[in-house]
Amino acid sequence: MATVYFDAATRRYAKDAAPAVDAVTLDIEDGEFLVLVGPSGCGKSTTLRMLAGLEPVDGGRILVDGHDQQGVRPRDRDIAMVFQSYALYPNMTAAQNMAFALDNSGVSKAETKTRVQEAARILEMEDLLHRKPGQLSGGQRQRVAMGRAIVRQPKVFCMDEPLSNLDAKLRVSTRSQIAGLQRRLGVTTVYVTHDQVEAMTMGHRVAVLRDGRLQQVDAPEVLYDKPVNTFVASFIGSPAITLVEAPVREGRAEVHGVPVALDRSVASGAGDRVVVGLRPEAWRIAGADDPGALELTVELVEALGSESFVYGRRPSTDGAEGERVTIKTEKRAGVEVGDVVRVRPLEAEAHVFDAESGERLGA
Repeated sequence: MATVYFDAATRRYAKDAAPAVDAVTLDIEDGEFLVLVGPSGCGKSTTLRMLAGLEPVDGGRILVDGHDQQGVRPRDRDIAMVFQSYALYPNMTAAQNMAFALDNSGVSKAETKTRVQEAARILEMEDLLHRKPGQLSGGQRQRVAMGRAIVRQPKVFCMDEPLSNLDAKLRVSTRSQIAGLQRRLGVTTVYVTHDQVEAMTMGHRVAVLRDGRLQQVDAPEVLYDKPVNTFVASFIGSPAITLVEAPVREGRAEVHGVPVALDRSVASGAGDRVVVGLRPEAWRIAGADDPGALELTVELVEALGSESFVYGRRPSTDGAEGERVTIKTEKRAGVEVGDVVRVRPLEAEAHVFDAESGERLGA
């Protein structure tokens, strides 16, 4: 196990190009499961590969247990990488694939066999060790790839979108297995994904990247409850948050004409316009006699069993398409496509951001 510290680490593919990873500073604790998340091209995989030694560090440095990794070869970093592609040797059995790195490192046959059997026990795949990759399912191949990393007993696991080739059902079960495995082994793990649901359910902390820059690093619930800017607010959460640019009058933001009271500390720095963010659960269905409610025409209802998500759009007054709002309701709300519903935002659940910078206002 080890600590990992990115100290203004930068990667630039061309001299005049914008950095793929731009001065990322990140402190990862011993035994922590940290998830790097962001849209395609944000630099998350490059950041991981820099740690593993597969990409150079063009500025700053990366420390593992306090030791600068500059000039240290990937094979000497004691870091195990699990890739998006399983990268298994097709002519070898699962056991041989798992043992390959140990065989090349001079580990004794007896020790290698013991490590492989222990990894197979942890991954519940003892009965698959004799099979070759072509005889395994996608989930089983991924377990072999995980086992290959486990037998090395590394200081750090690096995982680059290891579940992206699995179907939806298998992804759910496998991510719980990986999270449970990490807890059991206690190995510091840096995990890359573009799937924010995956990030929120697996990581002790989640680091959100955008255009190579670190936006926020926090526990999943903090990212959801207190996003530092509109990008994090819109990226984290499914369905996505509704962001509305609203004028401010007398300490209130006018969200589609509905007044939302602002906290005094927020109102003092708000200026004359803000962006108000309202997640699906931050709306309630209003009664017909509620004069301050917003009318929406229902376009889609997603019934998910215990709850439903209603997607509605404001009626347009100038012929243009009105803005869309997403609402979380009880499963028997009785709302159907084509209905006109009245909704009101819950002021206590509103996120308020600066209209110019997109940065969060208030606590």
